[in-house]
Amino acid sequence: MAVRQKTASSKSEIRKGGSEIQPAKGKLGIMIPGMGAVATTFVAGVEAVRKGFARPIGSLTQMGTIRLGKRTDNNSPAIKNFVPLAKLSDLVFTGWDIFEDDMYTAASKAGVLERDLLQQVKPFLTSIKPRKAVFDRSYVRKLDGPNLKKGKNKMELAQQVREDIREFKKSSGADRLVTIWCGSTETFLQPTQAHKDVQSFEKAMMKNVAPSMIYCYASLMEGVPFANGAPNLTADLPAMLELSRKNEAPICGKDFKTGQTLMKTILAPGFKARLLGVSGWYSTNILGNRDGEVLDDPGSFKTKEESKLGVLEHILQPALYPELYKNIFHKVRINYYPPRGDNKEGWDNIDIFGWLGYPMQIKVDFLCRDSILAAPIVLDLVLFLDLAKRSSELSGLGIQEWLSFYFKSPMTIPGLYPEHDLFIQSMKLKNTLRHLRGEELITHLGLEYYD
Repeated sequence: MAVRQKTASSKSEIRKGGSEIQPAKGKLGIMIPGMGAVATTFVAGVEAVRKGFARPIGSLTQMGTIRLGKRTDNNSPAIKNFVPLAKLSDLVFTGWDIFEDDMYTAASKAGVLERDLLQQVKPFLTSIKPRKAVFDRSYVRKLDGPNLKKGKNKMELAQQVREDIREFKKSSGADRLVTIWCGSTETFLQPTQAHKDVQSFEKAMMKNVAPSMIYCYASLMEGVPFANGAPNLTADLPAMLELSRKNEAPICGKDFKTGQTLMKTILAPGFKARLLGVSGWYSTNILGNRDGEVLDDPGSFKTKEESKLGVLEHILQPALYPELYKNIFHKVRINYYPPRGDNKEGWDNIDIFGWLGYPMQIKVDFLCRDSILAAPIVLDLVLFLDLAKRSSELSGLGIQEWLSFYFKSPMTIPGLYPEHDLFIQSMKLKNTLRHLRGEELITHLGLEYYD
Protein backbone atom coordinates (compact mmCIF):
# COMPACT_ATOMS: atom_id res chain seq x y z
CA MET A 1 0.00 0.00 0.00
CA ALA A 2 1.25 3.49 -0.82
CA VAL A 3 2.63 5.51 2.09
CA ARG A 4 2.08 9.21 2.67
CA GLN A 5 5.19 11.27 3.20
CA LYS A 6 5.81 14.93 3.87
CA THR A 7 8.66 16.92 2.39
CA ALA A 8 10.86 18.75 4.83
CA SER A 9 10.72 22.04 2.96
CA SER A 10 7.00 22.34 2.20
CA LYS A 11 3.56 21.17 3.15
CA SER A 12 2.96 19.59 -0.23
CA GLU A 13 2.09 15.91 -0.19
CA ILE A 14 3.99 13.11 -1.92
CA ARG A 15 3.02 9.49 -1.92
CA LYS A 16 5.75 6.93 -2.42
CA GLY A 17 6.21 6.59 -6.17
CA GLY A 18 3.72 9.40 -6.81
CA SER A 19 3.94 13.07 -7.74
CA GLU A 20 4.28 16.11 -5.53
CA ILE A 21 0.91 17.86 -5.23
CA GLN A 22 0.47 21.18 -3.49
CA PRO A 23 -2.49 21.27 -1.07
CA ALA A 24 -5.83 22.78 -2.15
CA LYS A 25 -5.69 25.55 0.44
CA GLY A 26 -7.92 28.60 0.33
CA LYS A 27 -10.45 29.69 -2.27
CA LEU A 28 -10.54 28.61 -5.91
CA GLY A 29 -11.80 31.30 -8.28
CA ILE A 30 -13.78 30.13 -11.31
CA MET A 31 -13.82 32.61 -14.22
CA ILE A 32 -16.32 32.01 -17.00
CA PRO A 33 -16.44 33.81 -20.36
CA GLY A 34 -20.08 33.40 -21.39
CA MET A 35 -22.67 33.55 -18.59
CA GLY A 36 -25.48 31.80 -20.45
CA ALA A 37 -27.36 28.55 -19.94
CA VAL A 38 -24.37 26.30 -19.20
CA ALA A 39 -22.60 28.71 -16.87
CA THR A 40 -25.69 29.63 -14.86
CA THR A 41 -26.81 26.00 -14.59
CA PHE A 42 -23.35 25.11 -13.30
CA VAL A 43 -23.11 27.90 -10.73
CA ALA A 44 -26.71 27.55 -9.54
CA GLY A 45 -26.15 23.82 -9.20
CA VAL A 46 -22.98 24.24 -7.14
CA GLU A 47 -24.80 26.59 -4.77
CA ALA A 48 -27.78 24.22 -4.51
CA VAL A 49 -25.44 21.36 -3.63
CA ARG A 50 -23.62 23.52 -1.09
CA LYS A 51 -26.94 24.37 0.55
CA GLY A 52 -27.80 20.69 0.72
CA PHE A 53 -31.02 20.51 -1.29
CA ALA A 54 -29.58 19.00 -4.50
CA ARG A 55 -27.11 16.30 -5.52
CA PRO A 56 -24.17 16.71 -7.94
CA ILE A 57 -25.34 13.91 -10.23
CA GLY A 58 -23.09 13.38 -13.24
CA SER A 59 -19.97 14.69 -11.49
CA LEU A 60 -17.07 12.24 -11.29
CA THR A 61 -15.24 14.42 -8.78
CA GLN A 62 -18.21 14.50 -6.40
CA MET A 63 -19.83 11.08 -6.81
CA GLY A 64 -17.25 8.87 -8.52
CA THR A 65 -15.03 6.21 -6.96
CA ILE A 66 -11.70 4.76 -8.03
CA ARG A 67 -10.61 1.16 -7.59
CA LEU A 68 -7.22 0.63 -5.99
CA GLY A 69 -5.39 -2.70 -6.12
CA LYS A 70 -7.07 -6.01 -6.88
CA ARG A 71 -10.81 -6.58 -7.17
CA THR A 72 -10.56 -8.80 -4.09
CA ASP A 73 -9.14 -5.89 -2.06
CA ASN A 74 -12.54 -4.16 -2.09
CA ASN A 75 -10.78 -0.78 -1.96
CA SER A 76 -12.64 1.88 -3.95
CA PRO A 77 -12.44 5.28 -2.24
CA ALA A 78 -14.29 8.34 -3.44
CA ILE A 79 -12.20 10.28 -5.96
CA LYS A 80 -12.58 13.48 -3.93
CA ASN A 81 -11.01 11.67 -0.96
CA PHE A 82 -8.26 10.04 -3.04
CA VAL A 83 -6.78 13.18 -4.63
CA PRO A 84 -6.64 16.63 -2.98
CA LEU A 85 -9.40 18.50 -4.81
CA ALA A 86 -10.78 21.92 -3.94
CA LYS A 87 -13.98 21.73 -1.87
CA LEU A 88 -17.22 23.11 -3.27
CA SER A 89 -17.40 25.43 -0.26
CA ASP A 90 -14.16 27.07 -1.43
CA LEU A 91 -15.37 27.99 -4.94
CA VAL A 92 -15.97 31.64 -5.87
CA PHE A 93 -17.20 32.84 -9.25
CA THR A 94 -17.03 35.62 -11.82
CA GLY A 95 -17.61 35.88 -15.55
CA TRP A 96 -17.87 37.99 -18.66
CA ASP A 97 -20.86 38.36 -20.97
CA ILE A 98 -22.08 40.65 -23.74
CA PHE A 99 -25.42 41.01 -21.91
CA GLU A 100 -25.76 42.89 -18.62
CA ASP A 101 -27.94 40.31 -16.83
CA ASP A 102 -26.76 39.03 -13.47
CA MET A 103 -26.64 35.23 -13.11
CA TYR A 104 -30.12 34.97 -11.63
CA THR A 105 -31.67 36.94 -14.49
CA ALA A 106 -29.62 35.04 -17.06
CA ALA A 107 -30.61 31.69 -15.54
CA SER A 108 -34.28 32.70 -15.54
CA LYS A 109 -34.11 33.64 -19.22
CA ALA A 110 -32.26 30.43 -20.10
CA GLY A 111 -35.19 28.43 -18.72
CA VAL A 112 -33.13 25.37 -17.77
CA LEU A 113 -33.79 25.23 -14.03
CA GLU A 114 -37.14 25.29 -12.28
CA ARG A 115 -38.27 28.53 -10.70
CA ASP A 116 -38.43 27.01 -7.21
CA LEU A 117 -34.78 25.97 -7.30
CA LEU A 118 -33.68 29.33 -8.66
CA GLN A 119 -35.55 31.16 -5.88
CA GLN A 120 -33.57 29.23 -3.28
CA VAL A 121 -30.25 30.41 -4.74
CA LYS A 122 -31.43 33.83 -5.95
CA PRO A 123 -29.39 35.98 -3.52
CA PHE A 124 -26.18 34.23 -4.48
CA LEU A 125 -26.83 34.30 -8.24
CA THR A 126 -27.92 37.93 -8.14
CA SER A 127 -24.57 38.87 -6.62
CA ILE A 128 -22.67 37.60 -9.69
CA LYS A 129 -22.77 40.30 -12.33
CA PRO A 130 -20.99 40.04 -15.68
CA ARG A 131 -17.85 41.95 -16.48
CA LYS A 132 -17.69 43.70 -19.83
CA ALA A 133 -16.86 41.17 -22.52
CA VAL A 134 -14.49 40.96 -25.47
CA PHE A 135 -16.72 40.41 -28.50
CA ASP A 136 -16.54 40.64 -32.28
CA ARG A 137 -19.60 39.93 -34.43
CA SER A 138 -17.44 38.75 -37.30
CA TYR A 139 -16.84 35.60 -35.22
CA VAL A 140 -20.38 35.12 -33.83
CA ARG A 141 -22.78 36.64 -36.32
CA LYS A 142 -26.09 35.78 -34.66
CA LEU A 143 -25.48 37.62 -31.38
CA ASP A 144 -24.90 41.18 -30.24
CA GLY A 145 -25.03 42.90 -26.88
CA PRO A 146 -24.25 46.15 -25.06
CA ASN A 147 -21.85 44.97 -22.34
CA LEU A 148 -18.62 45.23 -24.33
CA LYS A 149 -15.04 46.26 -23.70
CA LYS A 150 -13.54 48.95 -25.89
CA GLY A 151 -9.94 49.22 -27.02
CA LYS A 152 -7.73 50.26 -29.90
CA ASN A 153 -6.84 46.65 -30.71
CA LYS A 154 -7.13 43.10 -29.38
CA MET A 155 -3.91 43.42 -27.39
CA GLU A 156 -5.42 46.29 -25.45
CA LEU A 157 -8.54 44.20 -24.82
CA ALA A 158 -6.38 41.34 -23.62
CA GLN A 159 -4.72 43.67 -21.13
CA GLN A 160 -8.17 44.64 -19.84
CA VAL A 161 -9.04 40.95 -19.34
CA ARG A 162 -5.77 40.46 -17.46
CA GLU A 163 -6.69 43.39 -15.23
CA ASP A 164 -10.08 41.73 -14.59
CA ILE A 165 -8.30 38.52 -13.58
CA ARG A 166 -6.04 40.33 -11.12
CA GLU A 167 -8.92 42.34 -9.69
CA PHE A 168 -11.08 39.26 -9.18
CA LYS A 169 -8.31 37.39 -7.43
CA LYS A 170 -7.80 40.31 -5.07
CA SER A 171 -11.46 41.16 -4.41
CA SER A 172 -12.60 37.55 -3.99
CA GLY A 173 -9.65 36.46 -1.89
CA ALA A 174 -9.00 33.56 -4.24
CA ASP A 175 -5.69 31.76 -3.83
CA ARG A 176 -5.91 30.05 -7.23
CA LEU A 177 -7.86 30.58 -10.45
CA VAL A 178 -9.21 28.58 -13.40
CA THR A 179 -10.85 29.92 -16.59
CA ILE A 180 -13.41 27.86 -18.50
CA TRP A 181 -14.95 29.01 -21.78
CA CYS A 182 -18.74 28.58 -21.75
CA GLY A 183 -19.37 31.10 -24.52
CA SER A 184 -20.88 30.62 -27.95
CA THR A 185 -19.36 28.74 -30.87
CA GLU A 186 -17.27 31.02 -33.05
CA THR A 187 -17.00 30.80 -36.82
CA PHE A 188 -14.74 28.13 -38.33
CA LEU A 189 -11.03 28.97 -38.33
CA GLN A 190 -7.85 27.11 -39.18
CA PRO A 191 -4.37 27.72 -37.74
CA THR A 192 -2.19 30.19 -39.63
CA GLN A 193 1.33 31.58 -39.33
CA ALA A 194 -0.12 34.11 -36.88
CA HIS A 195 -0.63 31.28 -34.39
CA LYS A 196 2.74 29.53 -34.74
CA ASP A 197 4.32 31.07 -31.63
CA VAL A 198 3.66 33.67 -28.95
CA GLN A 199 5.56 36.43 -30.73
CA SER A 200 3.56 35.98 -33.94
CA PHE A 201 0.29 35.78 -32.02
CA GLU A 202 0.98 38.98 -30.10
CA LYS A 203 1.76 40.72 -33.38
CA ALA A 204 -1.54 39.49 -34.83
CA MET A 205 -3.38 40.83 -31.77
CA MET A 206 -2.58 44.34 -32.89
CA LYS A 207 -5.04 43.64 -35.71
CA ASN A 208 -7.49 40.80 -35.22
CA VAL A 209 -7.87 37.43 -33.48
CA ALA A 210 -10.94 35.60 -32.17
CA PRO A 211 -12.37 36.73 -28.81
CA SER A 212 -12.01 33.27 -27.24
CA MET A 213 -8.28 33.42 -27.99
CA ILE A 214 -8.09 36.71 -26.07
CA TYR A 215 -9.44 35.07 -22.92
CA CYS A 216 -7.13 32.10 -23.35
CA TYR A 217 -4.07 34.30 -23.91
CA ALA A 218 -4.91 36.56 -20.95
CA SER A 219 -5.45 33.59 -18.64
CA LEU A 220 -2.24 31.82 -19.64
CA MET A 221 -0.24 35.03 -19.33
CA GLU A 222 -1.50 35.24 -15.75
CA GLY A 223 -0.57 31.59 -15.13
CA VAL A 224 -4.23 30.53 -14.99
CA PRO A 225 -5.34 27.13 -16.41
CA PHE A 226 -7.81 27.32 -19.30
CA ALA A 227 -10.46 24.88 -20.56
CA ASN A 228 -12.35 25.35 -23.83
CA GLY A 229 -15.94 24.11 -23.73
CA ALA A 230 -16.74 25.06 -27.34
CA PRO A 231 -15.35 23.71 -30.65
CA ASN A 232 -13.58 27.01 -31.39
CA LEU A 233 -9.96 27.20 -32.45
CA THR A 234 -8.90 28.71 -29.12
CA ALA A 235 -6.32 26.88 -27.02
CA ASP A 236 -5.22 24.27 -29.56
CA LEU A 237 -2.60 26.52 -31.12
CA PRO A 238 1.20 26.31 -30.98
CA ALA A 239 1.29 29.78 -29.40
CA MET A 240 -1.06 28.75 -26.59
CA LEU A 241 0.80 25.50 -25.96
CA GLU A 242 4.03 27.49 -25.71
CA LEU A 243 2.46 29.87 -23.19
CA SER A 244 0.83 27.04 -21.25
CA ARG A 245 4.13 25.24 -20.77
CA LYS A 246 6.13 28.37 -20.06
CA ASN A 247 3.77 29.62 -17.35
CA GLU A 248 2.75 26.18 -16.05
CA ALA A 249 -0.91 26.86 -16.79
CA PRO A 250 -2.55 23.60 -17.97
CA ILE A 251 -4.94 23.66 -20.95
CA CYS A 252 -7.59 21.27 -22.24
CA GLY A 253 -10.47 21.11 -24.67
CA LYS A 254 -12.45 21.20 -26.76
CA ASP A 255 -16.26 21.14 -26.96
CA PHE A 256 -18.09 19.62 -23.97
CA LYS A 257 -19.22 16.06 -24.72
CA THR A 258 -22.91 16.14 -23.82
CA GLY A 259 -25.79 14.86 -25.96
CA GLN A 260 -25.56 13.12 -29.30
CA THR A 261 -21.78 12.83 -29.36
CA LEU A 262 -21.82 11.30 -25.88
CA MET A 263 -24.07 8.56 -27.26
CA LYS A 264 -21.74 8.03 -30.24
CA THR A 265 -18.72 7.54 -27.99
CA ILE A 266 -20.72 4.95 -26.03
CA LEU A 267 -22.19 3.03 -28.99
CA ALA A 268 -19.35 3.13 -31.55
CA PRO A 269 -16.79 1.41 -29.29
CA GLY A 270 -19.31 -1.43 -28.84
CA PHE A 271 -19.71 -1.90 -32.59
CA LYS A 272 -15.94 -1.93 -33.06
CA ALA A 273 -15.36 -4.32 -30.14
CA ARG A 274 -17.82 -6.79 -31.69
CA LEU A 275 -16.52 -6.07 -35.23
CA LEU A 276 -19.95 -5.09 -36.48
CA GLY A 277 -19.81 -3.04 -39.67
CA VAL A 278 -21.32 0.42 -40.02
CA SER A 279 -22.51 1.61 -43.43
CA GLY A 280 -24.19 4.82 -42.33
CA TRP A 281 -24.82 7.08 -39.34
CA TYR A 282 -27.28 9.92 -39.81
CA SER A 283 -27.57 12.39 -36.94
CA THR A 284 -29.89 15.36 -36.63
CA ASN A 285 -30.72 17.68 -33.75
CA ILE A 286 -33.28 20.29 -32.83
CA LEU A 287 -32.60 22.81 -30.10
CA GLY A 288 -33.84 26.26 -29.33
CA ASN A 289 -31.45 27.88 -26.85
CA ARG A 290 -28.84 30.53 -27.59
CA ASP A 291 -26.49 27.79 -28.77
CA GLY A 292 -29.05 26.74 -31.37
CA GLU A 293 -29.45 30.32 -32.55
CA VAL A 294 -25.69 30.76 -32.92
CA LEU A 295 -25.32 27.44 -34.77
CA ASP A 296 -27.96 28.59 -37.26
CA ASP A 297 -25.13 30.58 -38.80
CA PRO A 298 -23.21 28.50 -41.40
CA GLY A 299 -19.80 29.61 -40.10
CA SER A 300 -20.47 28.60 -36.51
CA PHE A 301 -22.16 25.38 -37.65
CA LYS A 302 -19.05 24.48 -39.65
CA THR A 303 -16.99 24.71 -36.44
CA LYS A 304 -19.43 22.42 -34.60
CA GLU A 305 -19.73 20.02 -37.54
CA GLU A 306 -15.97 19.51 -37.72
CA SER A 307 -15.95 18.68 -34.00
CA LYS A 308 -18.78 16.15 -34.30
CA LEU A 309 -17.66 14.43 -37.51
CA GLY A 310 -14.21 13.42 -36.27
CA VAL A 311 -15.51 11.14 -33.52
CA LEU A 312 -16.45 8.07 -35.58
CA GLU A 313 -13.34 8.07 -37.75
CA HIS A 314 -11.03 7.97 -34.75
CA ILE A 315 -13.05 5.35 -32.87
CA LEU A 316 -13.78 2.99 -35.77
CA GLN A 317 -10.37 3.37 -37.50
CA PRO A 318 -11.47 2.67 -41.10
CA ALA A 319 -7.85 2.40 -42.28
CA LEU A 320 -7.39 -0.64 -40.02
CA TYR A 321 -10.87 -2.08 -40.71
CA PRO A 322 -11.69 -1.08 -44.31
CA GLU A 323 -14.24 -3.88 -44.85
CA LEU A 324 -16.26 -2.65 -41.88
CA TYR A 325 -15.93 1.14 -41.85
CA LYS A 326 -14.20 2.49 -44.96
CA ASN A 327 -17.39 3.51 -46.77
CA ILE A 328 -19.42 4.78 -43.82
CA PHE A 329 -21.76 7.66 -44.70
CA HIS A 330 -21.75 10.05 -41.73
CA LYS A 331 -24.01 13.09 -41.75
CA VAL A 332 -24.67 15.61 -38.95
CA ARG A 333 -27.44 18.22 -38.93
CA ILE A 334 -28.39 20.84 -36.32
CA ASN A 335 -31.67 22.73 -36.63
CA TYR A 336 -32.65 25.81 -34.65
CA TYR A 337 -36.14 25.27 -33.25
CA PRO A 338 -37.00 27.94 -30.61
CA PRO A 339 -39.94 26.13 -28.91
CA ARG A 340 -37.61 23.37 -27.69
CA GLY A 341 -35.43 25.74 -25.63
CA ASP A 342 -32.53 24.01 -23.86
CA ASN A 343 -34.21 20.59 -24.14
CA LYS A 344 -32.39 19.34 -27.20
CA GLU A 345 -33.60 16.31 -29.11
CA GLY A 346 -31.10 14.24 -31.05
CA TRP A 347 -32.09 11.52 -33.52
CA ASP A 348 -29.65 8.93 -34.81
CA ASN A 349 -30.30 6.40 -37.54
CA ILE A 350 -27.47 3.84 -37.60
CA ASP A 351 -27.19 1.27 -40.39
CA ILE A 352 -24.99 -1.64 -39.30
CA PHE A 353 -24.24 -5.07 -40.74
CA GLY A 354 -23.20 -8.34 -39.17
CA TRP A 355 -22.45 -11.99 -39.96
CA LEU A 356 -22.34 -12.63 -43.73
CA GLY A 357 -23.07 -8.95 -44.33
CA TYR A 358 -26.71 -9.04 -43.20
CA PRO A 359 -28.01 -5.48 -42.51
CA MET A 360 -29.54 -4.23 -39.26
CA GLN A 361 -30.63 -0.85 -37.93
CA ILE A 362 -30.47 1.00 -34.62
CA LYS A 363 -32.47 4.15 -33.95
CA VAL A 364 -31.81 6.45 -31.01
CA ASP A 365 -34.01 9.33 -29.89
CA PHE A 366 -32.22 11.18 -27.08
CA LEU A 367 -34.37 13.86 -25.45
CA CYS A 368 -31.64 15.47 -23.42
CA ARG A 369 -31.01 18.69 -21.55
CA ASP A 370 -27.75 20.10 -22.84
CA SER A 371 -26.93 22.36 -19.92
CA ILE A 372 -27.86 19.69 -17.35
CA LEU A 373 -25.35 17.36 -19.01
CA ALA A 374 -22.71 20.09 -19.36
CA ALA A 375 -22.82 21.49 -15.79
CA PRO A 376 -21.12 18.53 -14.06
CA ILE A 377 -18.50 18.52 -16.83
CA VAL A 378 -17.68 22.14 -16.01
CA LEU A 379 -17.37 21.29 -12.31
CA ASP A 380 -15.06 18.33 -12.90
CA LEU A 381 -12.87 20.24 -15.34
CA VAL A 382 -12.23 23.22 -13.08
CA LEU A 383 -11.39 20.95 -10.13
CA PHE A 384 -9.14 18.65 -12.17
CA LEU A 385 -7.38 21.58 -13.90
CA ASP A 386 -6.69 23.08 -10.49
CA LEU A 387 -5.29 19.71 -9.41
CA ALA A 388 -3.07 19.65 -12.52
CA LYS A 389 -1.82 23.15 -11.74
CA ARG A 390 -0.80 21.98 -8.25
CA SER A 391 0.87 18.82 -9.54
CA SER A 392 4.62 18.98 -10.18
CA GLU A 393 4.25 16.41 -12.96
CA LEU A 394 1.26 17.86 -14.81
CA SER A 395 1.57 21.63 -14.45
CA GLY A 396 4.26 22.05 -17.12
CA LEU A 397 2.89 19.55 -19.65
CA GLY A 398 0.57 21.99 -21.38
CA ILE A 399 -2.24 19.87 -22.83
CA GLN A 400 -4.00 17.65 -20.29
CA GLU A 401 -4.95 14.75 -22.55
CA TRP A 402 -6.15 12.73 -19.55
CA LEU A 403 -9.21 15.03 -19.50
CA SER A 404 -10.29 13.90 -23.01
CA PHE A 405 -13.17 12.10 -21.27
CA TYR A 406 -15.09 15.39 -21.19
CA PHE A 407 -14.67 16.59 -24.79
CA LYS A 408 -16.02 15.91 -28.28
CA SER A 409 -12.74 16.94 -29.91
CA PRO A 410 -9.92 16.24 -27.43
CA MET A 411 -6.71 18.22 -27.70
CA THR A 412 -3.42 16.38 -28.21
CA ILE A 413 0.11 17.35 -29.14
CA PRO A 414 0.64 17.80 -32.90
CA GLY A 415 0.88 14.48 -34.74
CA LEU A 416 -0.90 12.43 -32.08
CA TYR A 417 -4.43 11.31 -32.93
CA PRO A 418 -7.03 11.89 -30.21
CA GLU A 419 -8.64 9.05 -28.28
CA HIS A 420 -12.45 9.27 -28.52
CA ASP A 421 -13.53 5.94 -27.02
CA LEU A 422 -15.33 6.94 -23.80
CA PHE A 423 -14.23 3.81 -21.96
CA ILE A 424 -10.55 4.20 -22.87
CA GLN A 425 -10.83 7.86 -21.90
CA SER A 426 -12.26 6.87 -18.52
CA MET A 427 -9.43 4.41 -17.94
CA LYS A 428 -6.88 7.06 -18.96
CA LEU A 429 -8.34 9.57 -16.50
CA LYS A 430 -8.44 7.18 -13.54
CA ASN A 431 -5.01 5.75 -14.29
CA THR A 432 -3.62 9.28 -14.31
CA LEU A 433 -5.04 9.81 -10.82
CA ARG A 434 -3.57 6.47 -9.68
CA HIS A 435 -0.21 7.44 -11.17
CA LEU A 436 -0.21 10.79 -9.37
CA ARG A 437 -0.77 9.02 -6.06
CA GLY A 438 1.77 6.27 -6.62
CA GLU A 439 -0.84 3.53 -6.92
CA GLU A 440 -0.64 0.55 -9.27
CA LEU A 441 -2.29 1.18 -12.65
CA ILE A 442 -5.32 -0.95 -13.48
CA THR A 443 -4.95 -2.95 -16.73
CA HIS A 444 -7.80 -5.44 -16.19
CA LEU A 445 -5.48 -8.32 -17.14
CA GLY A 446 -6.69 -10.41 -14.22
CA LEU A 447 -4.35 -13.39 -14.57
CA GLU A 448 -3.16 -12.98 -10.99
CA TYR A 449 -6.52 -14.23 -9.70
CA TYR A 450 -5.93 -17.62 -11.31
CA ASP A 451 -2.35 -18.31 -10.23
